Amino acid sequence: MQMAPGINARFLVAGLLLAMTALWSHDAAAQAKDPLPDYVIEQFGTPPAVPDGPLSPAMQFALRVAFVDSVTLRTWDDNQELALAEIAASEDPRLAWLIADMMRFVPSRALHVTLSNAAGELLGKDFALANNWGVVTDHLLAWDIPAPPDYLDVKRAIFTTIVPGWERIFAEGDIDWRQVSWGGVLIDDRPYDTTDALCNCIPAADNPEVASASETTWLEDFDIVFGVEVNGEYRAYPRQIMEVREMVNDTLGGRDLGIPYCTLCGAAQAYFTDDMPQGVERPILRTSGLLSRSNKVMYDLNTFSVFDTFLGHAVTGPLAEKNVKLKQATVITTTWGNWKKAHPETTVLLERYALGRKPDFRNGRDANGPIFPVGDVDPRLAVHDDVIGVVTEAGKPVAFARNMAFLALKNGEDVTFENVRLVLDAGGVKAVDNDGSDLGSHQAFWFAWSQFHPGTALWAGSGQQ
Repeated sequence: MQMAPGINARFLVAGLLLAMTALWSHDAAAQAKDPLPDYVIEQFGTPPAVPDGPLSPAMQFALRVAFVDSVTLRTWDDNQELALAEIAASEDPRLAWLIADMMRFVPSRALHVTLSNAAGELLGKDFALANNWGVVTDHLLAWDIPAPPDYLDVKRAIFTTIVPGWERIFAEGDIDWRQVSWGGVLIDDRPYDTTDALCNCIPAADNPEVASASETTWLEDFDIVFGVEVNGEYRAYPRQIMEVREMVNDTLGGRDLGIPYCTLCGAAQAYFTDDMPQGVERPILRTSGLLSRSNKVMYDLNTFSVFDTFLGHAVTGPLAEKNVKLKQATVITTTWGNWKKAHPETTVLLERYALGRKPDFRNGRDANGPIFPVGDVDPRLAVHDDVIGVVTEAGKPVAFARNMAFLALKNGEDVTFENVRLVLDAGGVKAVDNDGSDLGSHQAFWFAWSQFHPGTALWAGSGQQ
């Protein structure tokens, strides 16, 4: 965005409206909610008081000038400066959400600092750090600051103006739009079965070609793969392919699958995309380019319905109206050597799907913790501790500390919770029911599992916590 001098005549009208802000009472009762955990206060401090009720017409106008006109006109001038000053002086921390949304996109360091200072004034904090957008957003998430009225309308205007292609993504539904941010890539909206079509996106692989284990010489035994079994058929999805594709639409054992991999969460999941409600065609899963608390936001290419990637539930659009909830198959995280030894009949995706790359984000980019805002993290484990996650027959989410569970199983100990029993498989760990049937477990980082399953039980070696 470029700075532009001059006062727009339109803003003279805004001045009259902004004068009305004095009529808007800041004495509204703070919104009642459960007290924050002590660990949140210790890390982030005490949150500011949050007013309730609607925004004044003047404040609504200021928001539009600062956050909608600026991106539509691709400018930032005295109009926006005056509007932002009114917003910062409003004593309404809810408005900091829109400042954070704007901060995600601005290329100007000076403007980034200006926005950061305004957010700091609203939140009572001095954000004198390099990644101000991340720190501001972390505070908003951790404190659970409510969104301002009509938040989605303004957020949609910001996001869809800057990155076209999201017009059908930003829709009302069972999704907390406060938590959604830009992941730095564009939407993959290529037609189905155009795997090799170029795009400025993270390109999903549809109907990938596979080879037998004996034909596969490009993988080293220590390379990480995600193993899936359906109806007695086995397939390995190499991590180095999944880290550049992040989504595969496949068929295995006569079942259709959608397999998202969130590099940021260390989580590969396998969803059945057949057996849909009447009138619903198979969802074709794609990467939207958006994140929710550092977890990829996936959507269905046919309907543009958004899914909660971690839970497999459609949260917007026609599929949400149909209450589509995808069931999971187990994904075993292991090494290629262990997987092919245990399942020599396995097939594996071809090397060409890695696009000539061999990234290892876990041990590189993400080694020091999440690189996108996640807010507070349940302190019972470290953010990047691996867990095996599953939901019990009674609907209770439970996470097993992976390394402790693996050692216990190697020592012949039982690792159980309610109807869930962990077993070793191909050098990895999976969860089965009391009768040995698959429960659809997968491995993930603790911060991700605990965020999308708040209140989860935790098995950490000595029992449940």
